[in-house]
Amino acid sequence: MNSETSQYLKFVIIHLLIGLAVFLVPPISKVYAVTIILVGFRYVILRKNANNEALYVAAYIVGAEVFLRMTQGNFFEQFAKYGVIGVLIIGMMYRGFSKNATLYWIFGLLLIPGVVLSFFTLNFETDIRKAITFNIIGPITLMISAIYCYQRRISFDQIKRIIDMLAYPLIATVVYMYLYTPSVKDVVTNTESNFETSGGFGPNQVSTILGLGIFLFFVKIVLISKTAWIRNINILFFVIITFRGIVTFSRGGVIAGLVMIIIVVVLLLFYTKSYVKSKIIMLVVFGLFALSGIWAYSSIQTSGLIDKRYANQDARGREKASKLTGRERLIESEFNMFLDNPIFGIGVGKNKEYRLETTGIDAASHNEITRMLAEHGMFGLFGLIILLITPMVLYLNNKQNIFVFSFVVFWLLTINHAAMRLAAPAFVYALSLLKVQFVDETTVSRESVK
Repeated sequence: MNSETSQYLKFVIIHLLIGLAVFLVPPISKVYAVTIILVGFRYVILRKNANNEALYVAAYIVGAEVFLRMTQGNFFEQFAKYGVIGVLIIGMMYRGFSKNATLYWIFGLLLIPGVVLSFFTLNFETDIRKAITFNIIGPITLMISAIYCYQRRISFDQIKRIIDMLAYPLIATVVYMYLYTPSVKDVVTNTESNFETSGGFGPNQVSTILGLGIFLFFVKIVLISKTAWIRNINILFFVIITFRGIVTFSRGGVIAGLVMIIIVVVLLLFYTKSYVKSKIIMLVVFGLFALSGIWAYSSIQTSGLIDKRYANQDARGREKASKLTGRERLIESEFNMFLDNPIFGIGVGKNKEYRLETTGIDAASHNEITRMLAEHGMFGLFGLIILLITPMVLYLNNKQNIFVFSFVVFWLLTINHAAMRLAAPAFVYALSLLKVQFVDETTVSRESVK
């Protein structure tokens, strides 16, 4: 076993033990959360962000967010988002940012009118600070992440390290989930999203991060595994994470992960040389067989209920009236808010109150696109246009970032079913803006931004 394999195995074992320790002694989760911030920030400061250490720490925080939430490790709800913002700001203090990131400063400015308006539109009994923060911290995390990443020169090896940092905490997550619910068969009784199979936390958010994990471990198998040992470990976690993602019964994250894989495979086949293509095709064929086996096992473990879930049926096999678990009513109400208030919107955090007053539905938004339109009006529309177009334009001048479309699609699909509850869609979106170069890392450290 060479040094690289032993080092990777060491990190895997550490995270296996973290998952076990937190399950056995829950307060350790808070110690873990504090350790991530203290050690991570210290690491960036001591290294002066010479090789984009801020991105590694931010990626690790993003990967750990759901684990910390499901184990009550967060000291407050938006702990991870503030952690990402803080470490990236420190990184920019040392290594600066691109002067051409103007569009994302404009995106930030476009958020201000909606925030100001909310002070006048929110009900008196509403906690204004909490209502605004809950809805605006996600876009702010995206803005800071995007400004940091915009055209920042980075090597492909550094991208692979970022993927590793995102993936490590997911190992602890699935260990905890298995210990929390050892037998899936015993807790699945219908086709609704299942909290028990999701580690006792929100299935939507767990599915989101595990869906990202499906993509991460697939990429690790295909592009990052340098030895058979490492590849076999990654295959094992790909299988485990895919299974646990499927049996959350929340479809959005799993579908997003699979779409990301399809996109990156197409790009790899398009850009790689013929001898590499044959290897990729072999791995893809293996992946298809693996997915078929995982699905069959999931079906057995859920007594066929997972098949009905993805066919949009209830436990008795009857087709459900709603294909989006009722979210289309929320989307419709937010479009109506935009049509009634097309210029400034109704104000940040107001959509839940407005919906309750006009439709009687008491529910928060699950769709960031319609929330932006409803709460920010035309300013929100212009902001969304910036977010959609910019990565595509940058890709034309930097086709070496083969993950651009996968990252953007993850953001786009996730914000359509889980809004920006997690830091993941904001951070992963920003990774699409990196200027990837297949050069020696010492060159990258000397010239990290444009």
